[in-house]
Amino acid sequence: AGSFQDAGVIQCAYNLNFPLHAVPASSAQCPAWSAFSVSSPAVVLETVKQAEDRPEAVVVRLYEAHGSTVVAWLQTSLPVKEAMLCDLLERPAAQGRLPLEQQGMRLSFTPFRVLSVLLVLRR
Repeated sequence: AGSFQDAGVIQCAYNLNFPLHAVPASSAQCPAWSAFSVSSPAVVLETVKQAEDRPEAVVVRLYEAHGSTVVAWLQTSLPVKEAMLCDLLERPAAQGRLPLEQQGMRLSFTPFRVLSVLLVLRR
């Protein structure tokens, strides 16, 4: 019902095309854990990968999927030392350094914009 944004079509499509796979584990109780979260349903975290030329870094790729202008917060439980916007070839963007704030990293999106974030991790 309603628009595709209200109906959650994008999330349903990801659930259908990339189903969650359960892996058997020990019976020990483990606390719930998530490496990343995004504050806006309009922003899709598409990729998390190791940086090509930096073994101590990961690249997170996100895009705005609703055709809107939105500010979203990217939060992570990883030990991030430094965060910066980068291009698709993982070269840091000029003036691309992102402050690490308590609520995460603030990202601004225009309609359908793709952003790549290079996260340098503490060892």
